[in-house]
This record gives sequence, structure tokens and C-alpha cells, in this order.
Amino acid sequence: MGKEETLSLLEELNSPLNLSNGTVGIILAAGHGKRIKSEKSKMLHEIWGVPTLLRVRSALQKGLGNSPQLIVVGVKAEEVARSVGKKENLKFVFQKERNGTGDAVRIAMNNLELSEVDFDVFVVSGDMGLIDGDTISEFKNSFQDSNADMTVLTGQYVGNPENNQYGRIIRVPKTVSDSGGAGSLEGEVVEIIEHKDILAMSSDEPYKIIHKGKKFQLTKEELINISEFNTGMYGFKAKGLNQYLGIITTENVQGELYVTDLIKIFNENKMIVRAAKATDSRLVEGFNVKSTLREMEAIARERIYEKLKDVVTIEDQYDFFIADEVVEQILDLDKSENSGDMIIHKGVYLGPEVHLSAGVDICDNCHLTGEVYLGTNARISERVVMSSYPGQVIKIGNGTTVLNGNELKGRVSIGTDCLIESRVWITGSDEYPVNIGNDVHLRGVSYIFGSVIDSGVEITHSVLKRKHVKNLSSEKKGSEDVKVRYIIPDPEGEDAVRDL
Repeated sequence: MGKEETLSLLEELNSPLNLSNGTVGIILAAGHGKRIKSEKSKMLHEIWGVPTLLRVRSALQKGLGNSPQLIVVGVKAEEVARSVGKKENLKFVFQKERNGTGDAVRIAMNNLELSEVDFDVFVVSGDMGLIDGDTISEFKNSFQDSNADMTVLTGQYVGNPENNQYGRIIRVPKTVSDSGGAGSLEGEVVEIIEHKDILAMSSDEPYKIIHKGKKFQLTKEELINISEFNTGMYGFKAKGLNQYLGIITTENVQGELYVTDLIKIFNENKMIVRAAKATDSRLVEGFNVKSTLREMEAIARERIYEKLKDVVTIEDQYDFFIADEVVEQILDLDKSENSGDMIIHKGVYLGPEVHLSAGVDICDNCHLTGEVYLGTNARISERVVMSSYPGQVIKIGNGTTVLNGNELKGRVSIGTDCLIESRVWITGSDEYPVNIGNDVHLRGVSYIFGSVIDSGVEITHSVLKRKHVKNLSSEKKGSEDVKVRYIIPDPEGEDAVRDL
């Protein structure tokens, strides 16, 4: 897709921005991320089942109170924009060339109409897939309470400093070279130095800094060992941001415009710059490589486990997936004192539209996606697969058991206290759904498609295609329960089959 087509698509997806609440969020999502070694945009890699960009956008909505958002897109702009879609109070802006974060912010600001009343701008990287609304809300409050012109959200790196790829936060030390004491300037944020720029420095020549008349210097090793890092989230007063964006230069190893250079520029122009540390540094990490993405996925799993560990029995805390929507549903059930005795075994996958009830037992390696409802005390045995397309629903009644390895697909409704033994496949389409009554027993190698099965029926080793199986005992007094066996449809296409 060419530039004109891309711009046309973005225009279709854009909505008017309402700046009346005084804050705006900018998400930087233009980079591809070469080091992730993937054809897919870095912003669309998933953390706990959701593309990282969508997680960042959701966190901004919660943390800033549904403020307007601008998303800066570039590489694979069409895919990234379509993943978000057209939303109220959201606008996409296009960064044609990768000129750095400073250029991306400038492009976004050019799409805002500055008013007489200054508003607050919050900039966040689209790869911070663990960040949540609480972290952003705390940062917003810290920025606004401090009366700063710029605040950077920082984290504390734990581990080998050599592996710390983040930009380092440079603060005024307690002791400075010219007068011995930093005084009231101690701890002030001076600048951010990118990791690559530190690596390019000479080990023999210290890095010299002058801040508000105070001089100090740091060796390359000291810079590498700084543990406070730049998360990639910033708060600005809009007027100051707009005023100094044009001063940023490309004098760095990457030859790009860094938004981080604004710290030094703001300090030199007597603007107020501060830093706010995140409560949990793990939640403000971004990723450039697959290993970091896997670490973030593990953190997400750990956080879900902590939420559910005293509500649901999770057999293996390192091997399960429960979508965020299902987690919230379980917690809501718990508030109503109706989540009792749920068990989630090893390797279970529960997609976002799965609905659980009290006492459900989902065994090893089950995979449930689409809109699936499990009734009270339903038991789903090992390796069961349930899946449905949008608009289709699978319903499993109270006390029903679905045994090992079975597959249920499409529009399927199964009543209460049924037993679906192993080696049974059930498929319902939009035109021909499957409706199974109560106390039904399906066993043997059987396949059910688009059929209706009355309550109290037993079916063994049968293939039922668009059939109605009646319970004759309910029509004729004294009749035995209906048992259907060895029903096989007439063959089709026999004229195409030849002996070899």
C-alpha cells in the first residue's frame, strides 16, 4: 500500500478529538523493531493474548480518564491501525520516515490545535505492554501535583547492568567537582543518556556535565551502572513541549531526534524537570527482543495467578491461560460468593468470551475459544477443544461432563447432567445448530452434526447428520429409554471411488 492509500485509510479511521478535559495521550507505535526478528509489527506482538499496542491504549484510557489519543504509526501502519480500528476520540498520524521519538512527538503535536488554556500531554511507547491504568494514573497525579513542565516516568533496573538496554537517568550527585556540595540541586534530573551512546563513549574520557552552574563528571562504567532507567513515558505542559521540540538535534549514535533530549533543553531554558519512579518497575518495561517479550508474558501470568490463587484452584501456576475478561468475570463471581470450587488444570486455555460458573472443573490441556458457557459443576476432561465463530454460542448445562479429547464446534447446546464420552465430535452450523436435551448419553465413536436429540436418549457409535432423535418413551407409556446404535448415513460420491 502506497503513502496516499495509507493516509486515506488513516483518515477513514480517524475521529474528532475533544480536548475539553485538559489531557491528551500520545502513543508512539511507528517502529517495526528489527531486533524482534519478525515480519509482524512489534506493536502487534501479544502479551497475555492481546497486542501490546491495544494494552497500552487501554491503560491510557483508564489512567487518563478517556482523554483523546493520538497514535503515531509508521512501519506496517495499515496493520497497526486496523488492529485498533475506528474509535471515538482517537486519531492516527503517520510518520513516513523513522526519524526518532522526538520527530514522532512533533508530528503528533502538529495534529493538535493549541488553545489559550495549556493542557497536559502524556507520551508513552506502544511496546510497554504490561503498563496498567493505575501506574498511568499515579504518574499523571505526580506530574500535575509537582507543577513541572516535564516529568519522566522511571524504573529501577534489577540484574546485570551490562544487560540494561534502557536510557540512564542522570541526576545531580551529592558531591560536585567545583564546590564540593550540590546543595538544593542534589537529585535533580539533568538528562537521559541512551545505552548505545554510553557504549560509544571512550573509557578513558569521563562524561562532563554542567547543570545550573554545578559541574560534575561520570565515567563510562559509572554511567553503565546507573540502575534508574527511562521507561519511555513522559508528561509535558503542551506549550513548553511545542516551544522546544524544534530545538532537538540528531547528534547521537542513531542519528535520530530523541524526545529524551528535551530534558537537557528544558533545564537549559530554566523549565522545571522532574522524574517519578514507578511503584512496580516490571510494569513499565518495553521489549526489543523475543526473550524480553517472553519475560513480560511470564510477569503477566504471575499477576493473573496472584489475582486468582485464593479464588480458583490453579493446578500449575506456570502453565495456564485465562483471558483478562474471564479473570474479571471470575472475580465478579467471587464477590457474589458464587465462584466456589472452580478448578483449572495444567495447560488450560480460556479465551476472552468463555463464561464460567461455580464448581466447573477444566482438566489438562483443554482449549476453549469463542463464546462458550459452562454451567454449574460442569466437568471438561483432558484435551477437549471447544470453539465457535462470532455469533455462535456453545452452552454446556449444569452437571454435564465432556470426556477426553472431544471436539465441539459452532452452535451447540447441551442440557443438564449429560455424559459425552470420549471420541465424540459435535458440530453445529448457523443454519443447522445442535440441540441436545438433558440426561443424554453419547458414547463410542460418534459424530453429531446439525441435529436435535431429546432428553434421556443414549447414542452409541453413530453418525447423525441433520437428524431428530426422539425419546419414544415419553410418547408411549411403558417404552424403554431410547438407545440409538450404529446409525451410519448413506454414502455419497460412490461413483468417484474405484478399486486399485
